[in-house]
Amino acid sequence: MPSFPPNRNLRRCLASILATGLTALWLVAAPPSPAQAGLFDGNEQAVGAQEHPKILAQFGGAVKDARLQGYVDQLGRRLAATTERARDPWTFTVLDSEVVNAFALPGGYIYVTRGLLALAKDEAEVAGVLAHEIGHVTAHHSAQRQTRETIAGLLAAGAGLLFGNETAAQLAGLGGTALVASYSREQETEADELGVATLERAGYDPFAMATFLETLRRDSQYAGLREGRRTDGGFDFFASHPQTEDRVRHAADLARARPPGGVRPREPYLAAVDGMIYGDSPENGFVRGRTFAHPGLGISFSVPEGYSLLNGAEQVIAKSRSGAALAFDGGPAGGVRDPADYLARVWGKGASLQGLQATTIGGLPAATAVTRGETGGEAADIRLVAIRFDNDTFYRFTFLAPAGGLARADRDFQATANSFHRLTRQEAAQLQPRRLRVVAVQPGDSIEGFVRRMPQEPYAEELFRIINDLPPGAPLTPGQAVKLIESR
Repeated sequence: MPSFPPNRNLRRCLASILATGLTALWLVAAPPSPAQAGLFDGNEQAVGAQEHPKILAQFGGAVKDARLQGYVDQLGRRLAATTERARDPWTFTVLDSEVVNAFALPGGYIYVTRGLLALAKDEAEVAGVLAHEIGHVTAHHSAQRQTRETIAGLLAAGAGLLFGNETAAQLAGLGGTALVASYSREQETEADELGVATLERAGYDPFAMATFLETLRRDSQYAGLREGRRTDGGFDFFASHPQTEDRVRHAADLARARPPGGVRPREPYLAAVDGMIYGDSPENGFVRGRTFAHPGLGISFSVPEGYSLLNGAEQVIAKSRSGAALAFDGGPAGGVRDPADYLARVWGKGASLQGLQATTIGGLPAATAVTRGETGGEAADIRLVAIRFDNDTFYRFTFLAPAGGLARADRDFQATANSFHRLTRQEAAQLQPRRLRVVAVQPGDSIEGFVRRMPQEPYAEELFRIINDLPPGAPLTPGQAVKLIESR
């Protein structure tokens, strides 16, 4: 979240990421009418192009690492060239995000995050991820899903006519659009089958998909261990690619049905990820556990235990397992200095605000109020907090709870808002990006020694074993290349 462009608020990306978490705020879309049903027929490329900027905004933009982006683009095009849509336009993007995910949009838009690339063992595993997403595109899974969700989004946007306020309408529309929503089990199975076939045609070991799925499963368990939560509460690969008990086994069975062979090159992959930023990008600020801090903007805040943070290019959002959620962003002051006036006349203009009061947060003037949104018969309780940072900028928290749930969630909301403060120079200096480094094992090196070089990582040995695919008891061999995470 490097900056807050003028006139940006919750309109851009909150709905698509939090949709899977706010179960009380579903917008139920009726089946499309005949006119709606053909809305995007024959125009998948246009749909993907329209949604592409939104994905970039949600996931911190594309990486600035030209070597990494070029590697994934070249690999993706090599795989796509083996499909029946070889001549169609394809766009492969590495997202500047630590979130472990990969997904596809209509028109051949394929995305993979830095966080996911860090987990791979070799090029064949990266190819397996891309081949799986290519399978979703060639089978038109994304187009089918996007058509349904965009129609739902159109219905949600119409709620603004009822509220007379675009912010309230957007909040009430949570759940109406989910660009990265779950595929069905049948679609996942079909994409796995198509992906394994693509791997074989491209000359890669078809077992690579099964081995990487196993790594993803281990990483999901590690995330739960690290954050002290169940793994279904965060933002991860399995939020958009449902895990089933037999998913890994089925992918292995698919590979066994293929002729033996296929390559698993490591060197090109390791060369591409060596030096890659791991975790947060400095341009977007840092998420450290339950704390967001941005040295460039000089701000920080923390969320309570049980919340998972996701840092985007324009917003920071968080969700809890209970259904509560928040979004943090900023906006221009618009010539208004008093936070209560800003909340009532600028940001919350037209909304029915209750309990509007002035306060002080982190030594800065602030104001808060509550309101409610409603659509499709479902309601959300909303707390708004505006903090005047300087003469030109307000920082803003939007807190949401299922209808009637504000009393239960409000203590968490107020604790989050009250944690907002200016970073000290010392705090800012301590925030340095972490990078993935590839090193060769020397005689006498041990896993314990490598783990000591990663003191900033919680449960460092577990992480080291996951990113290097080293099961317990697996020895290191001199000359073997391993990945480390370093803070310099």
